[in-house]
Amino acid sequence: MQVAIVDYNMGNLHSVQRAVQHSAPEGATARITADADFIRKADRVVFPGQGAARDCMRELQNLELDEVIREVIKEKPFLGICMGMQVLMQHSEENNGIDCMSVYPGNVRYFGNVHDTAERIKIPQMGWNQIWHKSDHPLWEGIADGSRFYFVHSYYVDPQDKSITSGETEYGIRYASAIAKDNVFAIQAHPEKSADDGLRLLSNFMSWNP
Repeated sequence: MQVAIVDYNMGNLHSVQRAVQHSAPEGATARITADADFIRKADRVVFPGQGAARDCMRELQNLELDEVIREVIKEKPFLGICMGMQVLMQHSEENNGIDCMSVYPGNVRYFGNVHDTAERIKIPQMGWNQIWHKSDHPLWEGIADGSRFYFVHSYYVDPQDKSITSGETEYGIRYASAIAKDNVFAIQAHPEKSADDGLRLLSNFMSWNP
């Protein structure tokens, strides 16, 4: 098994690689790469990311990886992590508004613009929080509903099609912290930093055959 971890100069990819390699079956290779051919040929693709939406989109476009992602996301098991989840939406409020990849209709919204709660929240959300399952997805196998994962983010995904929401988290509001459709699963939290449950999710991804 070849697993491509997409390298577009955003995020600590080596921690993702170590966690993916640890969770992969014997003989599998998890490779950090910006090589379009390798990404296309890989059996599975992990799309991580940290930082600002504008920078992420610029790097993807400069490396000509945006179209590669749009291709492979239709064909093979695909895991988006953090910014790798957010840029799948149409648009982000970050950086005074930035167009994203438009894989799914919806927006990425700023926690500071949430006005319908009396709870004062710190931005960014940084630390452990619960994810409540909204779908019976194979990647949740062995992970209890309400398990705690590690988050670092100031923006959250608001998909237009609520049926793709696979997990929700409470932080000022209840928002989509995981989405899933067909061969795609994406999560706002960092499974590589989320102890046993994070490793279990990665292991589930390695054996997932959508």
